[in-house]
Amino acid sequence: MGRIYEKNSRRFLSQMIPDKILNSVLATNKKYEMFLGGEKILLGLSGGADSVSLLHIFDHLRDKFRFTLFAIYVDHMLRPDETPSEIEFCKNLCNKLSAQFFTKSVDVKNFAKEQNLNIQEAARQLRYFAYEEKAWEIKADRIALAHTADDQAETLLMRLFRGSGTTGLSGIPPVRKHFIRPLIEIERKEIEEFLEQNKIDYITDSSNMKKDYLRNRIRLTLMPLLKNINPDITTVLSRTAALFRDEERYFEIIVTKSLMKMISRKTNERIELFLAPFEVMDKVIMRRVLRRAIDETKGLRGISFLHIEDIIELVKNGKTGDRIYLPKGIRVIKDYSTLLLTSEVPVALGIYKAEIPGETHLKESGILLKSLIITKEEADSINKFGEGISFGLFDLDRLKMPLMIRPRKNGDFFYPSGFGKRKKIQNFFVDLKIPRDERDRIPILTSGEDIVWVVGHRSDERFRIDENTKKVLKIDIKKARD
Repeated sequence: MGRIYEKNSRRFLSQMIPDKILNSVLATNKKYEMFLGGEKILLGLSGGADSVSLLHIFDHLRDKFRFTLFAIYVDHMLRPDETPSEIEFCKNLCNKLSAQFFTKSVDVKNFAKEQNLNIQEAARQLRYFAYEEKAWEIKADRIALAHTADDQAETLLMRLFRGSGTTGLSGIPPVRKHFIRPLIEIERKEIEEFLEQNKIDYITDSSNMKKDYLRNRIRLTLMPLLKNINPDITTVLSRTAALFRDEERYFEIIVTKSLMKMISRKTNERIELFLAPFEVMDKVIMRRVLRRAIDETKGLRGISFLHIEDIIELVKNGKTGDRIYLPKGIRVIKDYSTLLLTSEVPVALGIYKAEIPGETHLKESGILLKSLIITKEEADSINKFGEGISFGLFDLDRLKMPLMIRPRKNGDFFYPSGFGKRKKIQNFFVDLKIPRDERDRIPILTSGEDIVWVVGHRSDERFRIDENTKKVLKIDIKKARD
């Protein structure tokens, strides 16, 4: 590390900021309302050119805006040989500029492994956690980060290569909650020129020179090529990202208004949307409504753009009861009037003793079985339409008490009424196209080891009433009240 140019005073160091840079920061602040004055500002300080410059700029503006400055260095525990000297450098700089300095260590490697993330994404998440934790601790009003126009341009290209939509192509937001980025419209070369001209030292992170990461490959290889074609490519890409952000803000208003009218019910693992509004909705808005609904439902995050297209196809052309299965156990189901997106683990039916006569509440299936004993004559007078589906009629003398109700088991079989031969329950469900996530909630009524009734679907031929029947067990299916 080279020498730091000193003049024995904080004020001298802060007076060297070029007017062009200062005016850009002030214009960016005015445009995005980053700060008004009197704030406590926590600055993310790595010791690199960008964050060192940002600390000098805020120090210069301190008297005018009455800032209280803090800085934090986040140690990712990835470069143990370099980190101690970087911390010492940042600490000394903060002492010169009268900013209180903090450090925070985060275990990126273990976090990446636990969360199945790449190292860069894990580092980014933990770094932001550290910023927010310290900001809350010291009651900071803003967290200032030193992203530049170059970072913006690189981010746009990264997301373009990954197939992001316009939301991703809008790049890094200048303001997000309490995070602000005052250098977002300044190019890195201006920052470095300012530091070099005034012999202000800074640190170059060795990992920034490795081409292992996409951002570094774009920065070190692609951007120089693009600048040969258009020297103003950084400005062009940054402006493009800004245009996408403006359009995103407009669409977000439409999406917010649409979604407010569409949510039927919502939990952390599921959301139900009314189908009717989709019928008149343009596909562009439909994508965004679904994306927002998914992003705001914790258990659904991770659904990709391709999955969104599959969901739209289900909405537009699917039949009632159709569904699609997505990764991480997520299911999307088209119902009569709603679209259900859920990651809830399907609930299996419990084991119940049937109350004969009486009522048995099957809470997992949401139904009530009401049973009574009637005569053969009474049974003959009943309209048999719906038998096996909405009610069941069984020869009481053929049943072994108590009757039990349970979910399906491996190897289950029965003799479906009207079918004439034995059939496996698994094959029966497949033939009826019963979704696999609903099969464990379908009640199976048993007499000893024999299946009497696949409740709501088909009774067993062996227990049907005939001319020799004397007493009949009638069981009605009712929807249970909560």
